[in-house]
Amino acid sequence: MTNNTDALAAELRELLGDKAVTVELRAREKASVDGAYLSPILMAQLPIGLADLVAFPTSAEQIAQVIGAAVRHHVPITPRGKGTGNYGQGIPMQGGLVLDMSKARGVIEVGDGFITVEAGTPMVMIEQAANAAGQQILMYPSTAQSSIGGFLSGGSGGTGSIKHGSNHTGFVTALDVVHAVPDAQLIHVEGEAAEPYVHTYGTLGIIARATLQLEPLQNWRGLYASFDTFEDALSVIREIGDLEPTPRLVSADLPVLANALPDDAAIPTDRASLRAILDESTVEAATALIFGAGGRIEDVREGPQASMKISMLSYNHPIEWLQKSDPGKYFHIEVAGHALVERIDEVHAVYNGGMLHIEAQHGRPIGMLAGIYESPEQVYAGFAALDAIGVGSHNPHHWEVDHEVERTRRLARDTDPEGLLNPGKLPAEGAEAVAGAGKVT
Repeated sequence: MTNNTDALAAELRELLGDKAVTVELRAREKASVDGAYLSPILMAQLPIGLADLVAFPTSAEQIAQVIGAAVRHHVPITPRGKGTGNYGQGIPMQGGLVLDMSKARGVIEVGDGFITVEAGTPMVMIEQAANAAGQQILMYPSTAQSSIGGFLSGGSGGTGSIKHGSNHTGFVTALDVVHAVPDAQLIHVEGEAAEPYVHTYGTLGIIARATLQLEPLQNWRGLYASFDTFEDALSVIREIGDLEPTPRLVSADLPVLANALPDDAAIPTDRASLRAILDESTVEAATALIFGAGGRIEDVREGPQASMKISMLSYNHPIEWLQKSDPGKYFHIEVAGHALVERIDEVHAVYNGGMLHIEAQHGRPIGMLAGIYESPEQVYAGFAALDAIGVGSHNPHHWEVDHEVERTRRLARDTDPEGLLNPGKLPAEGAEAVAGAGKVT
C-alpha cells in the first residue's frame, strides 16, 4: 500500500466505520476477481490487478462520500456489485480502491410505471418488489442475483429483451451518478442524459441509484420442450419469439449442451432442448408450433421461480455448464443473424467442435457460439468466416469499453479528469481496436 491508500483507508474508517473498510489480503483478493474464467483468452492473462483496500458503503450518499475521498487522495476507484461480470471489467487493474456496493441495497420507491433502487440491489429483489405492486421490470440478466448497478454498467440484455431490446434503449429512466471530483456528490440525470453512463463500466461516472421503467405484470409460464434434433428446434424458435404477447425468453440448445445442464426431467438427455417464458395466453400457440416441428412438451411450470430457473439457463449460462463439464476445453463468442437458423451447419463448421446456444430476438436471433479452444488467433480468425455466411459477431474476450467509446472519452475529460474511474477499461485516445473485435449487426 502507498501512503495515499494508507491515508484513504484511515479517512474511510472515520466515514464508514472500521468494519466497512478492509485491507486484509483475502478480502482484497476476493474483491479483485470476477467471472473472467469464462474466457480462456483472459484466463491466460490473470492475475491483472489486486485491490489495496475495499470499502463497503451502504447508501448512495456514502458512495459519493467514498468517491470524493478517493479522488482527494488520488487513488484509483474500481466499482463492484456482485462480481458476476464475465470479462474482467470489475478487476482493479491499477490496484487502489475497490468500491463494493453490494451493501448499498434497497428499494426506495415503487410507483406507477417506475421503481427507484440503490445500486447494490439484486435484480431478483427488484423484480419481487415490482411484482408485489402488480408490475414487472422490463428485463433482467440471466444472472438474476447480480446487482442493478453492475447490470447497468456492464450488462447488455437479458430476459425481456425480445420486446425491450438492450439495457440502454429505454430500460433506465433516471440515474443518480457520481463523478470523480474532490467534492463528489450525487448528480441526477434523466432520459437521454442518463444513457452515457450505461454499459460503460463506470469509467464515466459511478451509478449509485437507478430508476427503472415498469410495465403491468403478466401471467408467465415456463415451457420446456425437446426435439430429436437441434435443427427441428431451430425451425420454430423465430415463430415462438414472434408470438404476441411477446415471450420474455426463448432459448434452445443442442443435445450436447443440454446434457451438460443440471439434471431436470424437463430437459431430457440426448435431445435438443427449447425453453421459453411465455404469456399464459400464448402457451397453446407455442405448443402447436412445437408439435408441428416434431417436438414434444416436457413440462409447463407456473410461478416466478419457474421463470427464474429458465432465465438462469440462458445467454452465457449454458456455456458455463459446458465448461464445468469439461474444464479448459471451450470458448465462446457472441453471434447474431438469420444464418444461425438457415445456415447452421456452416456456422458450426467455423470452429472445431462448434455448438450454438440460440436466443430468439425480434429482428434476428442471437446466440453464443462455443468451440474447442486452441489459441486467440484461432478465435479471431473465425470472425471473417462468420461474416462471410451472414453472421454478425462480437468478441467478448476483453475488458475494454466498446460501446460509444469516443463519446465516453469526450465526456470523461470532465467527469473523471484524473482518470481514476476503473482505469484500464476505457481505451486511450488513438489506441488500437480490441484484437479480433467483431460487431453484432
